[in-house]
Parts: sequence; C-alpha cells; structure tokens
Amino acid sequence: MTLPAERRPVNGPDDTEPPSNDPTISCRRCGREWDLGEELDAVGNQAFEQFALDHRHHTGHFPDGVATWRVECRHCPETVERIEEGGAKRWAHTHVRHTNHAVTIHGTDGTERVLEP
Repeated sequence: MTLPAERRPVNGPDDTEPPSNDPTISCRRCGREWDLGEELDAVGNQAFEQFALDHRHHTGHFPDGVATWRVECRHCPETVERIEEGGAKRWAHTHVRHTNHAVTIHGTDGTERVLEP
C-alpha cells in the first residue's frame, strides 16, 4: 500500500535516504541540533565527548546536558576540565605524583575531594 504523497514519511532531504539512527546533540544557546554521524565515523565511541569538546573550543560553552569534572591544583595555576570522571582523576593523580602538589577534584554533582601527595 502506498500512502498519498502528503502522508508519506519523510526520510532524508530528498525522501530517498533512510532515516538516520545516529545520535544527536543540541544546544539551546546556539538554537541548533547536530547529527553525530560524522564524529562516529571519525572517533567512534568518543563521538559525544569529542563533539562537546570541539563545541566548547569554538563557542566557549558546552552543548546541553554536558557537565565537566574539574581539577585544580592547590599550589600552582594548573587546572583541567574533563567530561569523563576517569580522565579527570587520571590527570589529578599524575599531577600529584609528578609535582607533589595537592589538587581538588570537583565532581559533576558539586562534590569536592582533595587529593594529597
């Protein structure tokens, strides 16, 4: 059964492409939504994180729903921001080990933890 033209589902820009199953990400500040297919092809499972970091680099803010882990050295001006907890903790432990400085880890939920040498 064929639906009338005005009731056919629209798949792609010209109605011949299948619908995309790629994840999307949006930003209310920019008023846009993006398909992450290109990032999936380029970096695989890190597509969301890579897009969020690229967006921050180019716009100065993260897309909707992205919170970061921050690590601040309590002795020197070193600070990092990571989307993933593991990356923030890895940087914190490495900084403490190499500099003998204490750092504060700020979680996405507002918690803070001090890591001493």
